[in-house]
Amino acid sequence: MSSSRLSRRGFLRQTVATGAVLAGGTGVARHRVFASVLERPIFATIGLRNQGWAITSKSFKFADFAALADVDAKVLGEHVEKVAAAQKKPNAFKDYRRILDRADIDAVMIATPDHWHAKIAIEAMQAGKDVYCEKPLTLTVDEGKQIEQAVEATGRVFQVGTMQRTESDQRFLRAIALIRDGRIGTVTKITCGIGGMTGSPSIPEASVPEGLDWDFWLGPAPEVPYRALPELRTGYGGGVPLYSNAHYSFRNWHEYSGGKLTDWGAHHVDIACWALGEQANTPQVITPVEYELPVAYKDGEPLVHDRYNAATKFTISCTMPNGVELLIKSEGDNGILFEGTDGRFFVNRGKLTGAPVEELDQKPLPEGAVEAVYGGPVSENHTANFIDAMRSRQQPISDVWSHNRMLEICHLANISMRLGRPLTWNGAAREIVDDPQANAFLSRESRRGYEIPG
Repeated sequence: MSSSRLSRRGFLRQTVATGAVLAGGTGVARHRVFASVLERPIFATIGLRNQGWAITSKSFKFADFAALADVDAKVLGEHVEKVAAAQKKPNAFKDYRRILDRADIDAVMIATPDHWHAKIAIEAMQAGKDVYCEKPLTLTVDEGKQIEQAVEATGRVFQVGTMQRTESDQRFLRAIALIRDGRIGTVTKITCGIGGMTGSPSIPEASVPEGLDWDFWLGPAPEVPYRALPELRTGYGGGVPLYSNAHYSFRNWHEYSGGKLTDWGAHHVDIACWALGEQANTPQVITPVEYELPVAYKDGEPLVHDRYNAATKFTISCTMPNGVELLIKSEGDNGILFEGTDGRFFVNRGKLTGAPVEELDQKPLPEGAVEAVYGGPVSENHTANFIDAMRSRQQPISDVWSHNRMLEICHLANISMRLGRPLTWNGAAREIVDDPQANAFLSRESRRGYEIPG
């Protein structure tokens, strides 16, 4: 593990030992929380569609779910019954704050649209809950800073849902172990293929679906009308409008997400940065080599409001320390190509290929090499790692700090395309150099009544 992770873990152990974590509520509640984690923790999930259900159902083996929350009454009701079929029937709430008020819940799993993550996560920590939050963790760079401050202030355990660090048959762990063992020499270039998005036709205003609290769904985002076309999406995320400004399509709007850069980019750029190591994973210059935006922009803001606005195609070049080039592309194979002075290999969720991989039969990795990348025995899955961390009071494998540094690259890539120019990044100050207009995009103003707590 990196020295910074160890030092932060040490800080958190100290805060627990000295009682800083007592921000969690009454003494009775705190006692119950720690006692239950040693047995079988009590969870609640906030945001249930698609990935929310995926992380909930994957966790049945390890935790009991006492409550669920969603702003869509239909989605909430369906998933209450699904949990009831596997465990005891949970309580159901439209307002997630009802969950945070409960002393019997040890941790929350957050799978809302991205624009809600920071507010709910910070409020949950302040209420004494440990947090598992889906990626991407934030909508802006400043939200990442606020979450870090809350973790340090409360001493809570926080797992980000970048599951490639644990799952996919350890392919990504083995890939990093290959690099650390020098199997491709010195890394010179990393290409992350993350896929592109399609634009949309004009999406008209429509009646809000029955049971959906649209104002609450928007939350911190600007107040706008609900939009949708009647054609339904099929496959993963199916059963909702194919084109809308909600449901599965929120990823296509900068008001709620960051397009492919924060969707798949949050997975593959994470692995690339992990491989480079903490001293070499901060970008210096982010250049939009080529890109396509689906609507016209002026001063970084979309001029059309009835169509998707996140980039559809792109090649972003990031100059990293030690002369390494990190490319993020919408075209090509989905996965990561590592190139070095002595070879190259490719990894994604289905394969790990290349000459250095083929040579493993004759020259296997040193014993414990994968465990060294992980920082100990590899957990069964992401939830198991989270619960292990809850028991040890140490930060898990997908910690807030490493995730935010990686996600800053994705956020900066989006800003560079919105403004149409390269950006120079000061990683120590966490700001864009000599560009006040670009720096304005590092934060956002929350809608009144939905501010992120300090």
